[in-house]
Amino acid sequence: MRRRRLWLAAGLALLLAWLVGYPLAVTLAAAVRGAPGEPAFAALGDLIREPAELAALLRSLWISLASVALAAAIGVPLALLVTRLEIPGRRLLAALLALPVALPPLVGVIAFLYLYGESGLAARAVQALLGLTGAPWRFSGAAAILFVHAGSMYVYFYLFTRAALQREDGALAEAAAALGAGRWRTFWRVGLPLLSPALAGAAVLVFMTALGSFSAPYLFGGSFRVMTTQILASKQNGDLVHAEAETALLVVVAFAGLALARRLERRRDLAHTQHGTPPAPRRARRPLARLAAAVAGWGAALLLLAPHLTLLLLSFVPPATWTTEALPPVLSLANYRELGAGAERLRPIVNSLWMAAAATGLAVALGLGAARAAQSAGRRLGGLLEWLIAIPWAIPGTAFAFALATTWAVHEPRALRFLLVGTPWLLPLAYTARALPLTGQASLAAFRRLDPALDEAAAVLGASPWRRFARVTLPAIAPAVAAGASLAFLAALGDFVLSVILYTYETRPISIEILSSLRLQETGVAAVYGVLLAVASAVAFLLFGRERER
Repeated sequence: MRRRRLWLAAGLALLLAWLVGYPLAVTLAAAVRGAPGEPAFAALGDLIREPAELAALLRSLWISLASVALAAAIGVPLALLVTRLEIPGRRLLAALLALPVALPPLVGVIAFLYLYGESGLAARAVQALLGLTGAPWRFSGAAAILFVHAGSMYVYFYLFTRAALQREDGALAEAAAALGAGRWRTFWRVGLPLLSPALAGAAVLVFMTALGSFSAPYLFGGSFRVMTTQILASKQNGDLVHAEAETALLVVVAFAGLALARRLERRRDLAHTQHGTPPAPRRARRPLARLAAAVAGWGAALLLLAPHLTLLLLSFVPPATWTTEALPPVLSLANYRELGAGAERLRPIVNSLWMAAAATGLAVALGLGAARAAQSAGRRLGGLLEWLIAIPWAIPGTAFAFALATTWAVHEPRALRFLLVGTPWLLPLAYTARALPLTGQASLAAFRRLDPALDEAAAVLGASPWRRFARVTLPAIAPAVAAGASLAFLAALGDFVLSVILYTYETRPISIEILSSLRLQETGVAAVYGVLLAVASAVAFLLFGRERER
């Protein structure tokens, strides 16, 4: 039995290595090899020496660092506010502040566009209020990218900090107070060190997310290119050597970030072993202070969710009815009816649904199998499986998509390479690989929480391994697997980064149709597609939240 499990684990490791690691290895090898007739590493050396390429790399790094600082400045105070103070509707407020984490990145980006863009709701209101003849600002470049990143990535600091505060032992703060430490001294000397693993983990996550960000730089960057948009530009210009070198650089940085993230994860796990009762939210003594806390919390929620509310509003604005007015003069269901008017409007929805469903099914099967094998295999093989599960999360979507396009553009069965570019199967395969961290990590967490005594009891009663898995293990882990599956489905349903590089006209998903609608000035139709994705994401997020509370 032991030998069989090891063979199964080794087989899964090889399959995941082919699915996830092989395309990256092919691209890294091509980047090292460079153009024909050139020495090894020449392309990478040329890349660093070119001012435009070096500028794109430096922009990616400082944009990522600035995103970490801005996200922390928003997320940490909000977590302290909703965790430490008694605010009317505190539970609802906490859930609303966490909602952006479930929305597809493209939906968030177009929501910011509709509110803060040059023809957006806020710009129109300011223009009408001040009597200006043109837009009051240009929403583009580094400032726009950072604004979008801060308004969407704060949620990682918020969730990590809130979770750490909810596990904090209140006796430690009480002991510090008994020794004469004031509130601020207690926070700096006791609270902040306990929060440091969560803050470090959130910082790495935001940095990696910002480094791989594509939607905001693509729509708002203009001439301000970062590495993710530079890869696409090089590919579209036919400069595959540069695209391979750019991908290699991002992959190396991503692997370094993944290694750091896994190390910090172990530190967080160690920090989570502390026991005790967290301090209860305190009520401000003065009525003015209570009012200020409520206004700050709910005002922040309204400000942060305003772009998404604007997206909902714009979905009800009929075409060609909103011209120079500050607010839309007419609201109707015309845009929603437009989606059902013809097969071409529905095709992207159908494409996204079947590709997301296929990818989710494969990702659940692979993630569940790999998680099970990782638990029963040895330390080295189990660790390898966990690494393979996590890799697609760390690799920027643009780099991963280009690696897939490079690897599956030729038919070499002896090298385990098959022609998938231009077929309807490449996007579901890409979605499957990107969904593995969601399904695999959810399954790993569920297996780690599982009481081994249940399986042992079933074995004593004579149940076979498959019967024990079907009747004992699977029902126990089903909520976690379902939550991971729902998040994987929504990630595939709203994907833009992989789709913009790998799609064909026949397989174009919702995200590509949103981009096409924006280019055709079909604002309302694009908003409707975005609302549909947002609603589906919110439902999946609620299901995931219910599982987490169990």
